[in-house]
Amino acid sequence: MSRLFTHIKQLPLRKKIIWIIFIVLLTWFWFALPSKLFNAPTCFVITDKNGQLLNASIASDGQWRFPQNDKVPEKFIQCITAFEDKRFFYHPGVDPIAMSRAVYQNTKNKQVVSGGSTLTMQVIRLSKKNEKRNLWNKLSETILAVRLELTNSKKKIISLYASNAPFGSNVVGLDAAAWRYYGRNPEQLTWGEMAALAVLPNAPALVHPGKNRNVLLRKRNDLIDKLVAAKTIDKTTAELAKLEPLPSEPKNLPQLAPHLADRFKRDWKRAQANGEETSTGIQSTINVNLQQQVNSILFSHQQNLRGNHINNAAAIVVEIESGNVIAYVGNIYQPKDSILESHVDVLASVRSPGSTLKPLLYASLLSEGTLLPPQLIPDIPTQIGGFTPENFDLGYDGAVPAHRALARSLNIPAVRMLQQYKYQRFYDRLKQLGFTSLNRKADDYGMSLILGGCEISPYELAGVYSSMARMYLNQKKNKGEWNGKDWFMPLYQKYEARSTKYEEQQSTALFDYTAIWHTFNAMNEVARPGEEGLWGLFTSAQKIAWKTGTSFGFRDGWAIGLTPKYCVLVWVGNTTGEGRPELTGINTAAPIMFDIFRTLPTSEWFEPPMYHVTYMDVCHESGFKAGADCRQTDKILVSPLAKQNASLCPYHRLIHLDRTGTYRVTENCESPSSMQHVSWFVLPPTIEYYYRQSHADYKPLPEYRKGCEIVNEKTLDVIYPEENARIYVPIEISGAKGKTIFTATHRNNDSRLFWHLDNEFAGTTQKFHQLAFSPAPGKHVLTIVDESGETVTRHFEILDKEKN
Repeated sequence: MSRLFTHIKQLPLRKKIIWIIFIVLLTWFWFALPSKLFNAPTCFVITDKNGQLLNASIASDGQWRFPQNDKVPEKFIQCITAFEDKRFFYHPGVDPIAMSRAVYQNTKNKQVVSGGSTLTMQVIRLSKKNEKRNLWNKLSETILAVRLELTNSKKKIISLYASNAPFGSNVVGLDAAAWRYYGRNPEQLTWGEMAALAVLPNAPALVHPGKNRNVLLRKRNDLIDKLVAAKTIDKTTAELAKLEPLPSEPKNLPQLAPHLADRFKRDWKRAQANGEETSTGIQSTINVNLQQQVNSILFSHQQNLRGNHINNAAAIVVEIESGNVIAYVGNIYQPKDSILESHVDVLASVRSPGSTLKPLLYASLLSEGTLLPPQLIPDIPTQIGGFTPENFDLGYDGAVPAHRALARSLNIPAVRMLQQYKYQRFYDRLKQLGFTSLNRKADDYGMSLILGGCEISPYELAGVYSSMARMYLNQKKNKGEWNGKDWFMPLYQKYEARSTKYEEQQSTALFDYTAIWHTFNAMNEVARPGEEGLWGLFTSAQKIAWKTGTSFGFRDGWAIGLTPKYCVLVWVGNTTGEGRPELTGINTAAPIMFDIFRTLPTSEWFEPPMYHVTYMDVCHESGFKAGADCRQTDKILVSPLAKQNASLCPYHRLIHLDRTGTYRVTENCESPSSMQHVSWFVLPPTIEYYYRQSHADYKPLPEYRKGCEIVNEKTLDVIYPEENARIYVPIEISGAKGKTIFTATHRNNDSRLFWHLDNEFAGTTQKFHQLAFSPAPGKHVLTIVDESGETVTRHFEILDKEKN
């Protein structure tokens, strides 16, 4: 280049000017085309994984103009080149033969009857929006057409034409035309349909209901005859094509995933704000057939839900292996009824998750080895720092195996487990799992975190459970090691790159495989009382790990289920936040979830873990690690960490009975040689009080034989109130001040208890130890004494209504 400029400098002035003009013209020629020919706004378009249209919204300029599509059907290429530019693949952007013919015909007829423009020239005209046809515009189009051909393939040029040509009314581009006029993808059009579309850009006004139909028919049939002459199609195909009807009124485009479309729009706007060039069209991971089925299932259930003024429902289905979303219904879409607020995408909104986080806490405790699946968890009246959880049925079981507590979704055992794990750690764990909506401090949530006292989006909840399943299924591929790449939020775009955020976040193991397996098995158990009383009514052809949830005030009903192939999440409620009676997960969301699972292929259950596993003996009655005094043991699958960290059974101990085995004795009243030394399952008094009510086989400790010295052991306890309880006593319907019932328990059912309130005698109970009190507002002390002088006290406070 430098040698060229040196040579030019040495030329005479006249030749130098000629060279400069030449270089200027050449530079203009090369840079005459913008980097992007078409900048008109396009529709937001979402297709399914196979290219079927799911949703489309009109462009901001009021045109149905789909995004640029580089894939042009061969039928359209054959039709458009036969009709507009038969030498398209041979000329350099300008067809001298066609141009000469046009000049001759126009001169002969003294008017413009033929343009002679090639498809390449028409692309230039479309990009420049030249409506006037004059010599200057024609010359400009000719030059720029040659320039376009220099740096673009013929397929690229014809795709630019197909995506931007007018097809009548406010329809622009082949993709939009195929859907608006025929309701199908361009690839699915017949020869007759494609030929009808191919003649439209030349005269787009031909498509108008009731007008110009004969002209359009003639043009289409002439094109079909040209295809026969070019031996593109045979005569039989041509005859059938001519019998096909012409397009009439534009069809409404599918609206199968409006909320996913809105989600995509938000993502697109965010990308634009960050300076990223992104298309307004995506190919999603959705399965269009499943999407339609899920829409239908939700709509059919809504008819019953509306009877209870429950207006909204949402569902998402994730494919476990790929992590892709294959169905996304953010709400039951009914835009004509604004009261329903069906435009709200519930899957992207944050809601109270109810009990759906309990399996995550269960798996966390199992992973650190401090909890075993059959281990008894207290289920008794509980108060922790003013927080008083209750089970859904308001009952108590005394103690429940951890896996049964999860299966039955009991609140008190869940709170007890969170108390063991610490809510601050669980808060951090939830963030590590991928939940991004916990925007307050851990202390703001406190113990209510496990009962739905936080905000979670259904989309992220489905992502976390899907990742658990995928992580478990990939243990063989990962040779038992934790792989952060298996943990990510589900994707809805087919070609979207996986975010590295979760891979970095999950660089250390969150759960072990044994914990995940035990969690899924607990979620598969079906016999659930109370809220879950209808659980067993649901049958399925396959095993499903599932969990329901109900938020406080009956505002949200949840159901999430897992198989090795799919994760299905369903939410039911009102987007307004209005609660309704019977709006529970089991009543509303679970039936929908099972209906969705019935449409999906079945799969086998999760195989037992293959890595980092061992067996351990556990006490048959308590579920703790078996100690020396445990009478009967079971073997369970655990991780090596659990075998190391699990607690020994605290409830079995060796007791000494007389030779008849009837009474307990001590060495002070019975010779050791005459004693029977028996291992006995002994629960603390409060736990025992409730446990005995549902376990008829539970045997309380035998009484001491009269005359034997009684060892120092706890036989008396107060069930309610707990120490430092703060109690609000409501006013009765009659207007009288209400009473509060205090409850105690004693190992000896026949023992009499003497009650005192603030050092004043209040009454005596025997066998059934409950007494009603009406204390004044303020702090009080309850004292209970048994016949042997054992004493127990409780400090409590009665709240003043007027001050609260």
